[in-house]
Amino acid sequence: MEFKRVSVIGLGYIGLPTAAVIASRGIEVVGVEINQKAVDTINRGDIHIVEPDLDIVVQSVVATGKLKATLEVEPAEAFMIAVPTPFKKGNADQNSPDLSYIESAAKAIAPVLEKGNLVILESTSPVGATEKLAQWLKEERPDLSFPQDVGSQADINIAHCPERVLPGYVLQELVSNDRVIGGISSACSEKAKALYSTFVRGECIITNARTAEMAKLTENSFRDVNIAFANELSVICDKLQINVWELIKLANRHPRVNILTPGPGVGGHCIAVDPWFIVDSCPEEAKIIKQARLVNDAKPHYVVDQVLSAADEFKKPVIACLGLAFKADIDDLRESPALQIVETLCTNSEASLLAVEPNIHELPSSLAEKGVELVSFSQAIERANVIVVLVDHKEFRAADKTTLARKVVIDTRGIM
Repeated sequence: MEFKRVSVIGLGYIGLPTAAVIASRGIEVVGVEINQKAVDTINRGDIHIVEPDLDIVVQSVVATGKLKATLEVEPAEAFMIAVPTPFKKGNADQNSPDLSYIESAAKAIAPVLEKGNLVILESTSPVGATEKLAQWLKEERPDLSFPQDVGSQADINIAHCPERVLPGYVLQELVSNDRVIGGISSACSEKAKALYSTFVRGECIITNARTAEMAKLTENSFRDVNIAFANELSVICDKLQINVWELIKLANRHPRVNILTPGPGVGGHCIAVDPWFIVDSCPEEAKIIKQARLVNDAKPHYVVDQVLSAADEFKKPVIACLGLAFKADIDDLRESPALQIVETLCTNSEASLLAVEPNIHELPSSLAEKGVELVSFSQAIERANVIVVLVDHKEFRAADKTTLARKVVIDTRGIM
């Protein structure tokens, strides 16, 4: 099966790299984005997110005419939906998944669908979301047949293929990682596999849509449980006056033990979110998964208590928070425990707050409006008496640690 034109709906941290990689294979790609500024930026050959080497690829495929960004959906042979799946706001259950972005994407592409088209849901979704996508498309286009109705003979092919990449290594892992592809029918799976085979060197493994959805949720829930164990250990070790970093290093010398690294919490739009989708689907059964989420969600509050206790030792405390992103060397603040910690300190402390985040140019409004200053690393070290390491950015790892000798340091990442 040959694909000459592909549409990617959503040009964020997953959609834009995916669009750029496909375009680099000589396939025409139309990227659809609701943000006019992002559209203009991409069409200039620039990028609006931080991801190593992405700027080079985007510049190349835009220059050759293989990638363009637009506000409006255009006809294509395949549509890849890469929009957010956050929690519902104002809902009684704060951790219930919000599929409104996927529904909006379905309604946007429905008018231009043609017989033989492929629609792939890449957004990480609760089990059953791909079937809901098919239903939304069917409601908009009753003139077309869908795989839930007629199986392999449907006019439109629908599948789920969740992204499984690590921020900072997205371009590499989009190509090298195995992909789990779940079609609503076997014909849908085969057509989706044909598309991914144009740029994926890893194995494309076929299953059904529900299993593919659950596979991504399972991967991130497994990591969340492991991190919760490490975070709980870190709290226990604080109480028992044990160096948790040394302890984990020693325990991991066992050939069958691999404890992950503790931190100030868990962030990003994957590990901090996906386990709740399983809990929402089966609240009575997902006991360990839910408890791991509660442990990791509690860790930022524990860090805040440590910082407040340290600040109380000074008449005029100045707290410097190193890092706001949810992981090292990126600009992504989504579900970031570091950001949550600084926001909480704004509310609960009279101290002057400084933030050091080398990957952004301005603070989010939640901090800027409360008087937090965005400063350089050297300015923070000069002015602060309490240093809080929240993210292990390369700039912090490479810093001269002797400059911190006379500071109170709370290191949640174990780099000092």
